[in-house]
Amino acid sequence: MDRSVEKLLYSRRDTAEALSLSIRSIDYLITTGRLPARRVGGKILIPASAVRRFAREDHPDSVRSSSPSSSVHCE
Repeated sequence: MDRSVEKLLYSRRDTAEALSLSIRSIDYLITTGRLPARRVGGKILIPASAVRRFAREDHPDSVRSSSPSSSVHCE
C-alpha cells in the first residue's frame, strides 16, 4: 500500500520546478510580494495553494520588471 502525502509547503527549488522558473525568479517573486512565503527555521517555504494559484493566473509581464532587492521577503 503506497501512501503518498500531499505537500502543503514547497521549497524554493520545488516551487521553481513546479512553475518551470529559476530559483532566482522564485526569490524575486517572493521579494516583490507576488508569491507568499513562510520562514520555518532556516528554510523558506511556499504554500502549495500559492503555487497552484500562481500557476492558474495570467502573468503578461516578465517575472523581472526591475532589479530585486537583496533580501527575500517572508510573511
